[in-house]
Amino acid sequence: MDHKIIVAGIGPGGRDYILPKALSAIEHAHYLVGGRRALSDYAKDGQETYPITGKLSLLAEWLEKAIQKEDVVVMVSGDPGFYSLLPWLKKKFPSAPVEVIPGISSVQAAFCLIGEAWQGGSWLSFHGRIPDEKDTAYVKGRKLAFLTDHEHNPAYIAGYLIDHGWPASTKAAAYEHISYENQHVSESTLEDMRELEGFGESVMVVIG
Repeated sequence: MDHKIIVAGIGPGGRDYILPKALSAIEHAHYLVGGRRALSDYAKDGQETYPITGKLSLLAEWLEKAIQKEDVVVMVSGDPGFYSLLPWLKKKFPSAPVEVIPGISSVQAAFCLIGEAWQGGSWLSFHGRIPDEKDTAYVKGRKLAFLTDHEHNPAYIAGYLIDHGWPASTKAAAYEHISYENQHVSESTLEDMRELEGFGESVMVVIG
């Protein structure tokens, strides 16, 4: 199998946040995979595309056929190294060469939007999972960033952290649609964030 899988990070989503190398790979791809919004934003006439859904077995079948013919570009949001399809692709296609093009993570962008450094912070996910309690335990000065989902949204996470020992006055911020025209940032405390509505599929940052 000589053709490769190119995993391209597209950043938070807005075109201003994508690296030129990733954009070039996407524009020159014949076979292009991505979420429906990414395909709507970046796919062009003449490309054969496959929208990522929850049915990865069907995606695997499509990729198996496509990679026999040409390289395949798989677009992933943020950076490929942070909760993306990269581990699944490497496991599913162990003999296929894989090229990874980095992207700006939504977590990086989130810290920038509130003027905070993210060094020393922990990046975790409440998206379809609950992190280990030791990873979310309160330590003064600790910085945590979370990917959220509609069930485990910032209001849920704020309550969870308070219930597990975080001061209610802890600084918190929630972000949705980062890099898009309808970007929304809500800065408050954990106590206030317990009442925040929405912000499913978003990013949350807390600074102890």
